[in-house]
Amino acid sequence: MGRVFIAGSINMDVVATADRHPKVGETVAGRQVLYFPGGKGANQAVAASRLGVKTTLIGRLGKDSFGAELRTFLGAQGIDLGSVRDADTHSGTAIITVAESDNTIVVIPGSNALVSADDVADAPLAKGDVAVSQFEIPLPTIAAFFQRARSAGATTLLNPAPAQTMSAELLALVDTLVLNETELGFLAGVELSDGDEAATIIDVARQLQAREDQTICVTLGKRGVLALAGREEFAVSGRAVKAVDTTGAGDCFVGALAAQLAEGVSLRTALAFANAAASISVQRMGAGPSMPTAAEVAAVL
Repeated sequence: MGRVFIAGSINMDVVATADRHPKVGETVAGRQVLYFPGGKGANQAVAASRLGVKTTLIGRLGKDSFGAELRTFLGAQGIDLGSVRDADTHSGTAIITVAESDNTIVVIPGSNALVSADDVADAPLAKGDVAVSQFEIPLPTIAAFFQRARSAGATTLLNPAPAQTMSAELLALVDTLVLNETELGFLAGVELSDGDEAATIIDVARQLQAREDQTICVTLGKRGVLALAGREEFAVSGRAVKAVDTTGAGDCFVGALAAQLAEGVSLRTALAFANAAASISVQRMGAGPSMPTAAEVAAVL
């Protein structure tokens, strides 16, 4: 069995719940404020670790109360934190408003902006491992991490979120790209919407594909997942559930997919598993704490 190495962000999510989102310039009364461990890197690491795969997180935490709380929580999930270093700034923080089963998010990077190529230089990657990252740490750090992973024979998995422009060189280092249709449209320079046909989305994914053997997985929420694996294309059906909080659902999907790939599971089976895991996570509040166990996922498949 391979391992999962995740270079990424670690945040404290400060969540305000309300009946509806405020309009610009408007104040609405909220219901409660909640504090949840989050950050895309940490969320993905929790998802993979809870599924029983050995998981290492690489990142930075501030020397503040949030940093101490986050380190304690992540350690309790069985994640290897030997590569999570301190930074002389505040820990990453996300301000989230949840209303009408949807969310808005403002992220303040803090210590995440200081994750450097030196932080990923000694990651003990090997063949069969999966190296995961996302766009909440500096892109040059991700490139260094993936270069190291590919030289070691590990698989690279990128979740390019929040979406930003990346170089062709970085894209070419990616074995598996996992993104939603908005991020796909942004990176491909094409306008996509919720109503687009599967064939249209796959055509755009094919335009973005950097190598003939690159896999692109497009998550579509309740509509499921579309995959372009080299020349092969297929779909995984969505799952109908009552969503309570969608925060971290994409991260749950990525972490679960990485865990499955590290265990040598086929892509189609891994995507179905990851889709089921994400459908469980949206039925719970919070990002990191909402990630399911392997037994919980197996129960719904």
